[in-house]
Amino acid sequence: MTKGIPIKLEPAPAWTAILLFVVITILGIIAGAGTIMRILLPVVGFAVGLFLYRRYPVLYLGFMWWLWFLMPLVRRLIDYRSNWVNPSPVLLVAPVVTWITVDTFLKYLPRAYKQGGLPFILGFTSILYGFIIGLIKSTPIFAIRALIDWFTPILLGFYLFINWRDYPRYRQNIQRTFLWGVLVMGVYGLVQYVIAPEWDRFWLINARMFSMGNPEPFGIRLWSTMNSTGPFAATMMVGLLLLFNNNSPLRIPASIAGYLSFLLTLSRTMWASWFFGLASLTSSLKPKIQMRIIISILVMGICIVPLTTIEPFSEVIGSRLATFSDLGNDHSAEVRQQIYEESLGKALSMVLGNGIGNTFTITEQGELRSLVIDSGILDMFFTLGWFGTLPYVSGLLLLVYSVFQYPEIRRDSFMSAARAIGLSNLIGLPIGSAMLGVGGCYIWGFLGLTMAAHKYHQHQNKLSSDMESIAE
Repeated sequence: MTKGIPIKLEPAPAWTAILLFVVITILGIIAGAGTIMRILLPVVGFAVGLFLYRRYPVLYLGFMWWLWFLMPLVRRLIDYRSNWVNPSPVLLVAPVVTWITVDTFLKYLPRAYKQGGLPFILGFTSILYGFIIGLIKSTPIFAIRALIDWFTPILLGFYLFINWRDYPRYRQNIQRTFLWGVLVMGVYGLVQYVIAPEWDRFWLINARMFSMGNPEPFGIRLWSTMNSTGPFAATMMVGLLLLFNNNSPLRIPASIAGYLSFLLTLSRTMWASWFFGLASLTSSLKPKIQMRIIISILVMGICIVPLTTIEPFSEVIGSRLATFSDLGNDHSAEVRQQIYEESLGKALSMVLGNGIGNTFTITEQGELRSLVIDSGILDMFFTLGWFGTLPYVSGLLLLVYSVFQYPEIRRDSFMSAARAIGLSNLIGLPIGSAMLGVGGCYIWGFLGLTMAAHKYHQHQNKLSSDMESIAE
């Protein structure tokens, strides 16, 4: 169990670069310089990310996660202060900074197989295939844009896996980052629900995201600082599972804000995934650690449950929870069932696939939009076909098989949480494209981190054995 870590803005060069990016972002929003900021932020973000990647890799990882957390909100503020633009290059800042890890991928790929990196090789092979088909059947712009969504998670997972020697520092950084992330995003989510800030209403109206509620107080289905309800719910699920492994004094306020906002996403898929992740986490640990987690659950329940029984939270949360007992009359469940009935046969007949990028279209208003497929399984077959889906799924299954072979997971509670996070996001594939974007980062990234933990513990055990041999 990790303890609370005091905030220290050290090393100074790294934090100077990060704060420079923050100041530029704030000044650009205040000035309403939308045109400039849409170009400047990806460039400056990449420059700062590259500097941190080269000099301060642990801070690079934290900087990258915060970009995933906050850049959608920055985009909304920029649009509100200037003009609506879709697609917005601001949303590329986080993926572009994550793509800096392609340097590690290209450097270590030739010997990755010998180090246990076969799952990432298989994933890369299938995506490369899909990209080539996408270039043939679609346009380069669409194919490259979709490639970012597909390949970013594998790059991150491979980066964490290869840098297994830094596992303790990455573990500490991720704990701290998601603690503050849950607190900040949870509090903002509650503000969004109660107040419905003008920039969020402006975005909801222009984006025409009708599934995310009405642009009015108490009518929004939370997405907080992120770009939609699904990614936000997945992020909160990750952060809330990590909080069980954190002893910081901020854990209680973060949990209260986090669980309330998580419930107000009304995302039953992520609620179920959280329960699955919690079961996976607790069942894999030693009884002593299990007891600590059970006590944590009881304390959090005492703090949070009473708040869910009062207005303005009780009615909307209660009515959504009630649908679990009446799925037969649930509209969204019926829609998904209809999608499978209409599309499964066609998807399974795709041998070559349509290629990466064929789900993007240009609307009459000139906006780039992606066709939403409420199934990661269907999305894989439509995009990659059998030729691409088989190696991709094989890579994921090999990852899952590998992380269930590690005995160290019983004594490393963070390692257990990382595995639970990867698996709980993975089970969402039948009802959403969880392998793309930030959701995919939680699958590939945290399963890759679990593999890194295993290699680190193996190395430590070997060192201990060598020291004992020398002593004898």
